[in-house]
Amino acid sequence: MQVHVADLRSGDIVSRDVFNAYGLFVLPAGTQLSDSDIAKLFQHHIEYVDIEPRRDHVPSALRLKPMFEQAVSGSESLFREALEEGIVRQEQFDEVFRPLTDKLPEERDVVSVLLLLNTEAEYTFTHSVRVGILSYYIAKWLNLNEEEALTISKAGFLCDIGKCRIDPALLNKPEPLTEEEFRLVRKYPIYGYEIIKRSFGNELMAKAVLQHLERLDGSGHPYGIKGDDIHFFARIVAVADVCSAMISTRTYRERRDLLNVLKVLFRLSFNELDPLVVQTFIRRLLPFFIGKTAVLSNGESGIIVMTNPTDFFRPLLRCGDTFIDVSQHRDLEVVDIVM
Repeated sequence: MQVHVADLRSGDIVSRDVFNAYGLFVLPAGTQLSDSDIAKLFQHHIEYVDIEPRRDHVPSALRLKPMFEQAVSGSESLFREALEEGIVRQEQFDEVFRPLTDKLPEERDVVSVLLLLNTEAEYTFTHSVRVGILSYYIAKWLNLNEEEALTISKAGFLCDIGKCRIDPALLNKPEPLTEEEFRLVRKYPIYGYEIIKRSFGNELMAKAVLQHLERLDGSGHPYGIKGDDIHFFARIVAVADVCSAMISTRTYRERRDLLNVLKVLFRLSFNELDPLVVQTFIRRLLPFFIGKTAVLSNGESGIIVMTNPTDFFRPLLRCGDTFIDVSQHRDLEVVDIVM
């Protein structure tokens, strides 16, 4: 079957060798297309490709959904145990999160993971699981080894465990907190540090939990430390935490779309968040936006067919039979990204 490149999916199999208009060999028959392969076809201005007939398939990220939901529901019991006993048991932690972490290396399309894996469960539990997932991927993209990535991921999963000692009415209060209420809430990373130290005896993991709300410019909490005083593991969890928080609906604000979240992270990398961590995160995520649907501020929507190397957050879209290069239309903004 012949398919327009904008309609190709990751996993499609090329049935004929692909050459560009100048006869340059691009891809061999039998290639199982990745997102980078599809981007390569666009770069060579190839319009149509022959692929093998498709079988109906479920997006691979959905295979994580049962493990994701198990981790979210299990997080609630971990929080309850931490409140009642002051610890998280290693065996219970593994039972909750191991099925998910075992599958993370198999899933590459992290954008789909973020778009598809959601739940109606309480924010704290869904958020913590997403932070753990993102922390793992960021660590691997920064070329940390598997043991380090799993340590950082564990810190992400438990970054909010200290909230078990905070009044839920404060955590879910829709109105602005008073200064005294802020002071109380901001203690939760300290409580989390104590719980992690007692439970796992892992100083690096505990420090990542303690410092994940600190900022390079000293504007964070609980201690307001800055720069190199913030451990690198905590800087990774911080980026994952900010990203997950912004794509979530809260009692006091609506969620933001993922592309605009990356735009905010990029801005924060100049003063608050680690620039290496943020830029690596953005660079590795952008290719996975190809094939997703972008909704524009004028109400139109289209398939993202190419990301712009000089204007990351303004992609090229295919809208029916026409193309819109958002970088050339400054009056337009991407307001949502959907599957």
